[in-house]
Amino acid sequence: MDTQRVAVIIEDDKDIRDLLHAVLQQSGFEVHASPTGTEGVEAVRSHNPAVVTLDLGLPDIDGFEVIRQLRLFSDAYIVMLTARAEELDTLMGLEAGADDYITKPFRPRELRARISAMMRRPRKDTDAAEPATAPGAAVKAPAPAPAAAAPQATGNEAGVFHHNGLQLDAATRTTVVGGQDVELTRTEFDLLQALLESGRRVRSKTDLVRRLRGEDYDTGSYISDSDERTIEVHVGNLRRKLGDDSRAPRWLETVRGVGYRLAPVE
Repeated sequence: MDTQRVAVIIEDDKDIRDLLHAVLQQSGFEVHASPTGTEGVEAVRSHNPAVVTLDLGLPDIDGFEVIRQLRLFSDAYIVMLTARAEELDTLMGLEAGADDYITKPFRPRELRARISAMMRRPRKDTDAAEPATAPGAAVKAPAPAPAAAAPQATGNEAGVFHHNGLQLDAATRTTVVGGQDVELTRTEFDLLQALLESGRRVRSKTDLVRRLRGEDYDTGSYISDSDERTIEVHVGNLRRKLGDDSRAPRWLETVRGVGYRLAPVE
């Protein structure tokens, strides 16, 4: 089964569940739908989807708890669909490990666009294109060199970034700090990779939103304050998982009013 084209819907409202099923199926997904959180978790475990749509207001267990359970074993993109408009609910879901959110009522076209952008981003164990390194960027390990060249450190190859004891491998989508693996969601990984590629060049929140949408340049798409706020939450999650201190950052430095960049090389 091609997990790149599998989706799981966790939604208790039958009308919305049927609509989501139709939208995802028309987008080329094999779709599995569950009306409860417990069944949804088991469906994700069984089918290993690329995308999960999740209603926060489930009848059995809290949607935030569903996210936490899924993140114990799944790297699927999780899109929250909720009638709750309060920012706190959105932030709680993102902090628990969701990747994006859409409030009900939603437009099918918007959902398709969000999921299409996610699917342009690689899953684990897929090859990643080698990005250009900006001036002042984190040191990027070169490809294996001929015998006459200076020897490289063991394991260094194209797509591996090193910065202040952190290593990110774009091909295997793994992150290591101090010899310990760090489990990141795919959104967190993509943000960290974007900042490693750019080094000391500042990446604005708007720029990072576009990166997550798979837009290589400004297409004129609308980016809301909530979109930028999700970047702040994801960066906060990254710092927590890396053990970084925003007041004395080792890796992620905030440029107030603008965005983020890598901290200086130690």
